[in-house]
Amino acid sequence: MGKFISESPVALVIGASRGIGQATAERFLKEGYVVAGTHRGSGVTNGIHGIECDVTTPGALKAAFKEVAANFGRLDTVIYNAGVARQDLLVRMRDEDLRSVMETNLFGAFAAVQEALRYMGRAGAGSIVLISSESSRAGIPGSAHYTSSKAGLDGLVRSAMWEAGPRGIRINVVAPGPTKTDMLAQVEDADLDALVGKSPLRRIAEPEEIADAIFKISTLTYLTGALIPVTGGEGLGY
Repeated sequence: MGKFISESPVALVIGASRGIGQATAERFLKEGYVVAGTHRGSGVTNGIHGIECDVTTPGALKAAFKEVAANFGRLDTVIYNAGVARQDLLVRMRDEDLRSVMETNLFGAFAAVQEALRYMGRAGAGSIVLISSESSRAGIPGSAHYTSSKAGLDGLVRSAMWEAGPRGIRINVVAPGPTKTDMLAQVEDADLDALVGKSPLRRIAEPEEIADAIFKISTLTYLTGALIPVTGGEGLGY
């Protein structure tokens, strides 16, 4: 770690430029954390230490963690929120789309967890939260690559907890339901109405509500290896 050690806890939010990631970075900032957030050139909210990082570029995440260490000297929480979605039927799915989704959503998460374990292991404490999706259980026609990549996070966490736990590190998955983000803005109105109808709360989540869950889960000191749906009840009663 660097010579300077922040007196405040430090959180790194990977994928912090918009939507759930931006709301999460802002929530940690509000709670008194020093927050670093990665982006792919679009920048981050004022008050957050921005790090330009494409998680699919070899070595990019390693460099991001190194920058956090050099600037703040500690790392308490890592949130992996980077994600992309593509839409196509399985029989027409292009290799490049499959590769893009897997590299961002799953392989990037692997790299982030590896780096987090290295840095947090030195301190003997830390919390990692990966952002999955309710669709990893329910499935979405035309999104086999997306749902498979998100389901892979569940397996990653269930194995990684055994390596993380003895080092004092907790690792969990949050699986949001439909949330008001740019990704959801692409959904047709009729499909959106159908999603609302599947929720006992009869509405879609705000990014801040998901961020609230992520923050609280990250602080629970006896929770690890858990897959936590934050869906407004969608998919839980079927």
